[in-house]
Amino acid sequence: MGACMALCSLASCASCLCGSAPCLLCGCCPSSNNSTITRLLFSFFLLLGTLVSVIMILPGMETQLRKIPGFCQGGTTIPGIENHVNCDVIVGYKSVYRMCFAMACFFFLFSAIMIRVKSSKDPRAAIQNGFWFFKFLILVGITVGAFFIPDGTFHDVWFYFGIVGSFMFILIQLILLIDFAHSWNEVWVRNAEEGNSKCWFSGLLFFTILHYALAFAAIVLFYLYYTKPDNCAEHKFFISFNLILCVIISVVSILPKVQDASPQSGLLQSSIITMYTMYVTWSAMTNNPNRECNPSLLSLVSNISTSEAMPTSSPGMVQWWDAQGIVGLVIFLFCTFYASIRSSSNAQVNRLMQTEEGKGTVGGEEVGEDGLRRVVDNEEDGVTYNYSFFHFHLLLASLYIMMTLTNWYKPDTNTQAMQSTMPAVWVKISSSWLGLGLYLWTLVAPVIFSNRDFS
Repeated sequence: MGACMALCSLASCASCLCGSAPCLLCGCCPSSNNSTITRLLFSFFLLLGTLVSVIMILPGMETQLRKIPGFCQGGTTIPGIENHVNCDVIVGYKSVYRMCFAMACFFFLFSAIMIRVKSSKDPRAAIQNGFWFFKFLILVGITVGAFFIPDGTFHDVWFYFGIVGSFMFILIQLILLIDFAHSWNEVWVRNAEEGNSKCWFSGLLFFTILHYALAFAAIVLFYLYYTKPDNCAEHKFFISFNLILCVIISVVSILPKVQDASPQSGLLQSSIITMYTMYVTWSAMTNNPNRECNPSLLSLVSNISTSEAMPTSSPGMVQWWDAQGIVGLVIFLFCTFYASIRSSSNAQVNRLMQTEEGKGTVGGEEVGEDGLRRVVDNEEDGVTYNYSFFHFHLLLASLYIMMTLTNWYKPDTNTQAMQSTMPAVWVKISSSWLGLGLYLWTLVAPVIFSNRDFS
């Protein structure tokens, strides 16, 4: 009898794993829409792969990874440089690259399959919202196969894929932050108009001043620790130019014409974008291979001379975890979760993110015979987000995680070290410039095209 009940329970679980998304989480999120839970589950796959990648680069894991047949025996299989690579240094790098390659392939596959899905009536929507057990098996199979990819030029080629993908993901992060700032400002202003205005407006003023204060403090620290009187000209330019751009967007956001065309714009959004721009600037400077202009966080905290703490040429030394990498992971987690549950009212952000939150049917609730509330499909009349673009966003997130966990290093097979590169610096800085340009466009577009609706 017990065995029969166990088999019935197993069959029920199997049907959920092969069925729709709400079936998996109906007990945890009974009032959620089908589209929201699907995004959360795909994001969970991404976070699971990220966790595995983090474990692979933890100290001590290299001894276990080297047990994989042929994974790191005598260095790499690149002709002419055998036995020139320290496996203790390279094995974590190789593992993260292969894990993130598998995730990128997984999301690319679904991005291609879901092109032009318009509603849940499309047969492909069933694949998007169900069959989770088989999706997990596909991801595991791709991951296992990735670890048997011959070295060759794989790392060099995939490094540049990571550079380009991370550049695009940083822009998406900025768009999500703009959307979050707009939503934050809109909700608090509405609450101020409906209730205790002094309390809500004081809150807006406090956080605006806080964000600008943190950004200003960061600029001062940048000039103190990341520039030298007779050196680091690139850093001086980066800091000064981005400071000027942030002042420009802050001034533009409160111009009378901009306020008339976009009442929701304000200094709160500009302060968040300014603080994020300072983070990207700092992240870029920490990838400068010139250690005189890029002191380690340990040397700053312990007040040790940079030249003594970290020589310019330090073969075999790899700093997998640093402050900018940890901050990058925190921002990544926030943006991934926000992209999964967002319901934006900003038309410009929806166009940029290929989202149509107002199009789908409003999801209701049904109570089943067992007393549990069932989730109604909210996409019968139209999808609430672009399936293909969502998977493309997760693909870019996989590449961003790959570059963040490896600290944007590129292996130097001659010195047996992992070296920072200037391309990583310029990719991050240029993404901050393009991101500021996008935000400036959201401010001036309603003024230039006054006959169009940007609400």
